[in-house]
Amino acid sequence: MSLHNIRLEVMQTIEKRIDSFLEAYLMPIEKIWQPTDFLPDSQSETFFEDVRKIRGEAKELGYDFWVVLVADTITEEALPTYESWLMDVEGVDQHGRNGWSKWVRQWTAEENRHGDVLNKYLYLSGRVNMREIEKTTQYMIADGFDIGTDRDPYKNFVYTTFQELATNISHKRVGQLAKKKGNPMLAKMCNIIAGDEMRHHMAYREFVKAILEYDPSEMIIAFADMMKHKIVMPAQFIRESGDHIGSAFENFSNAAQRLGVYTTFDYINILERLNQYWQIDKINSLNDKGEKARDYLMKLPDRLKRISERMSVPQDPHIFKWVEANGVL
Repeated sequence: MSLHNIRLEVMQTIEKRIDSFLEAYLMPIEKIWQPTDFLPDSQSETFFEDVRKIRGEAKELGYDFWVVLVADTITEEALPTYESWLMDVEGVDQHGRNGWSKWVRQWTAEENRHGDVLNKYLYLSGRVNMREIEKTTQYMIADGFDIGTDRDPYKNFVYTTFQELATNISHKRVGQLAKKKGNPMLAKMCNIIAGDEMRHHMAYREFVKAILEYDPSEMIIAFADMMKHKIVMPAQFIRESGDHIGSAFENFSNAAQRLGVYTTFDYINILERLNQYWQIDKINSLNDKGEKARDYLMKLPDRLKRISERMSVPQDPHIFKWVEANGVL
């Protein structure tokens, strides 16, 4: 049987459990939070007063903070790209509306709220250039992205597991910084988004765990292959207007590292957590390639730590079109 057919068979087997995953890791629309739960009510008599409060609190947040919050928002707003990519994964039948397509649609529906609430907050804050942000968002969606997974569900689930935990960490820490600067509303907003990301991370983590039961060697080989090429965050492809694809990522990443929002050590820690949760060191019945992949994965964290210790982050902020330096720096 070809690798393609084996993967398809495994996806069809796990799909029989999809309703339990939906129930455990996604929330009913009538019960989950919505963006307006955290934003001023435009029908309220106190709306303008509430907006003035947001604008006042926003003045306490520094330049790197705004850069990170803007890039996080743009990444969340590029959701159409992520849905179309997941709908093309082997075993997901968007036309037949199978269990996997149901998962992707409901996951997308939850994720959609993140960009909505952050975008509205940025607009009300008065601290950023919304037109430049909107252009960058349109570029992100129009450009698309290649994360090196092809249509392989094994590689795609490794990616989503990793990426959802990375966004959980980033949003949570942005929320902590906002709270320290006296912005409780933004802090709550970021923390609840982080909670969604954690639920989604746990779901994709379980998908990989289930695949390991049926096809351990190929799953571990896919995991190792993704780590060899490095997990590329969606923001890797971010650009400002007039620049080329990905040109803004390094400066955004430097801002995130200066703030301690998401660092190379977080990347390594996620890898260690996944190795531990999936018990990579204890899986039996691996073929020769699977054993080599396992050895690579177990040694990789220490290797990455040695490399990271030699890296330095530029301390001078890059001035973005999204965030004007005047009055913020």
